[in-house]
Amino acid sequence: MADTSNKLRILVAGCGNMGASHATAYHNMNEFEICGLVSGGDTKKVLNEKLGGKYALFDDYYAALEATKPDAVSISTYPDTHEAFAIKAFENGCHVFVEKPLADTVEGSERVVAAAVKANKKLVIGYILRHHPSWEKFIELSQQMGKPLVMRMNLNQQSSGKMWTLHRNLMKSLSPIVDCGVHYIDVMCQMVRSKPVAVHAIGARLTEEIPAGNYNYGQLQIRFEDGSVGWYEAGWGPMISETAFFIKDVFGPKGSVSIVAKSAGGKGKSDSIEAHTKTESLLVHHAALDGNEQFKKSDEWIDLTDEPDHQELCNREQRYFLKAINENIDLTDHMQDAVNSLRIAFACDKSVLSGQVVTLA
Repeated sequence: MADTSNKLRILVAGCGNMGASHATAYHNMNEFEICGLVSGGDTKKVLNEKLGGKYALFDDYYAALEATKPDAVSISTYPDTHEAFAIKAFENGCHVFVEKPLADTVEGSERVVAAAVKANKKLVIGYILRHHPSWEKFIELSQQMGKPLVMRMNLNQQSSGKMWTLHRNLMKSLSPIVDCGVHYIDVMCQMVRSKPVAVHAIGARLTEEIPAGNYNYGQLQIRFEDGSVGWYEAGWGPMISETAFFIKDVFGPKGSVSIVAKSAGGKGKSDSIEAHTKTESLLVHHAALDGNEQFKKSDEWIDLTDEPDHQELCNREQRYFLKAINENIDLTDHMQDAVNSLRIAFACDKSVLSGQVVTLA
């Protein structure tokens, strides 16, 4: 029998797309021991069977927390549960990994961070792109293009079946530009390293199947203190066009860098979580001209050899979570970045609803 005395006992809450991927990471890592799977429906049974059928199953998170007494909790449930679930875990002396967004309000995210600090436990938020070497390279190269920067990004998802059900459920509490936008707002902030000063956003409700106050298409614009600007666009649903659904590029006075996902950007891939992190190649363009006003340098293609799939990215997130616990990494900046990106996203949401530019303090 394997020695489990030094394993980190972890309770997995949420067994859908992301929860299943994180659970698979824990299952395959010797340093973790899953002590329970929690979900309100049948996803926990499907996941448990996939993982060998040996894990305890729970319908209720709070009952599971009391019964299993874990060292850590992994939360991949709907965003409107994140705050309460995370705070309860901290009160029970657990470390917490929580999927983005950290909470469904800015104030809620601040309360989660305060609970982590009070409990002296680690809080890691699932910003998956921070663990992707190609996105790290994308950000690094963008910082060589001078200032100001223009950043253009989108992720439109022509969803149907289970993905449309997932999106409808998410939109019971959040809009697409908040739920997905926090990833790309975080990327923009890393690129410019400048204070965001104002946002403007538009949105449209294209279906009666979501709450009256929400919208399933949105586009946000951010203006930064250094003059940089960025936009992000997100739409969910069976009516969303797949034309140009995958745009990730940045340009400045010295040139541009673009993610070119030749396969992942193809038809039928827009609602695939595997395609959402796919990079494949970076195209680097240099703006410098010679005496004849011709480009001095040809464009460069950087083919990315370390291209982890979605599961490997989740594995890397969990290795970081483990490292943060074992090495007592200071996560102050990590937590504050998550709060800040959420603050910007909700300011964009406010702009959609008010029709006004929102100034950031």
